[in-house]
Amino acid sequence: MKMHVEVDLTPEEARKLMGLPDVSALQEKMLAEMEQRMKAALDASDPEAMLKAWMPPGAGFGTQAFEQFQRFLWDSARAATGGAAKGGPTKKDPKA
Repeated sequence: MKMHVEVDLTPEEARKLMGLPDVSALQEKMLAEMEQRMKAALDASDPEAMLKAWMPPGAGFGTQAFEQFQRFLWDSARAATGGAAKGGPTKKDPKA
């Protein structure tokens, strides 16, 4: 025997039914903080400052990690297109 039950709930009703905490006030606070940081970074027009503003302090996502991530993306793109080996494009030595 199969039984199919369909429940029509709003997200708020589902949260209450499952006994989950109401984090809407915290979410509003975090969004306001992120908006403030983004506006400050955009006013400075500094991409690095903007990246730092988006990430919470101590997140460990500094410029070195960003550069590693960029290298990963470029290396992956090169490998997918059959491009040069890892480490960037290579030039042939004209004397060879």
